[in-house]
Amino acid sequence: MPTIKDIISARKNVYNHLHPTPLYSYPTLNSLIGTKTWIKHENHHPVGAFKIRGGLNLAANLTNEEKSNGLFTASTGNHGQSIAFASRAYNLKATIAVPEGANPGKVAAMRGLGAEVLFHGEDFDEAREWIIQVAEKQGGKFVGPTDELLIHGVGTYALEIIEELPIVDTIIVPVGAGSGVCGTGIVAKTINPRIEIIAVQSAQAPAMQISWEKGEMVEAGTETIAEGLATRVPFGNTQRIMREYVDKFLLVDDEKIKVATRIMMEHTHNLVEEAAAAPLAAALQIKEQLQGKNVVLVASGGNISMENLKKVLSQ
Repeated sequence: MPTIKDIISARKNVYNHLHPTPLYSYPTLNSLIGTKTWIKHENHHPVGAFKIRGGLNLAANLTNEEKSNGLFTASTGNHGQSIAFASRAYNLKATIAVPEGANPGKVAAMRGLGAEVLFHGEDFDEAREWIIQVAEKQGGKFVGPTDELLIHGVGTYALEIIEELPIVDTIIVPVGAGSGVCGTGIVAKTINPRIEIIAVQSAQAPAMQISWEKGEMVEAGTETIAEGLATRVPFGNTQRIMREYVDKFLLVDDEKIKVATRIMMEHTHNLVEEAAAAPLAAALQIKEQLQGKNVVLVASGGNISMENLKKVLSQ
């Protein structure tokens, strides 16, 4: 089980390449939610998403043999960009499987960072199962999206939140595979057990939420527009951590996520992807419960496709 000591140790590997991201409050957004709210802008990273922190920490901890054999992973985009960025930073070969129909902007970014991108399967889980076999055949290291070293790295943004806003009461985090909310929960609950951790996933991709609620691994369909939340097969290690550190796990409908995406852009003047807007959708859904609290919404990334951006803005 990862600890806050692991996350603190990861900071040097993250900050060798990145700066802390902003934590901003917007008066008009506060008015909409009805309480003091801050946005943790993980969309400000060079690859536009929080996962870059985890990739850098993992690459820094590889053995010489692992470095020489290269990294293999699967992604809908942001995790893949993280591994591609870290591989370039450490002069490694990266091979990334993406599902057919993956976000073209994210694919271009991964290739631009020097990764080999291979298309396979209808969704992330099919791509993941296939690339595991490829990695085994080629003797490379497969990197899953919830590997502990990744959790250590992404948890550093939670340290930044607590350091800058020690009076935070509630942190709302979007969930795909769960590395972000696990890192956040470990940090927040270790420093102040009274901080409330709320996870959120799309109602059109509820596998992680259903599994958390039932206490057993349950697969579910992924019909969501939010690719960063589209997990069909839940992950056991993040489920175990979430059961210890997450207070609530909400589902929000895709239509509410689309509205929240547009609101985020209008009120923060930031480009965000759908997963990054899910915390706002959740906050608006439970706004009565948040009154009087200091709330942080984690904007996990800004890599929305042009096609989906047009859909959001046309509503």
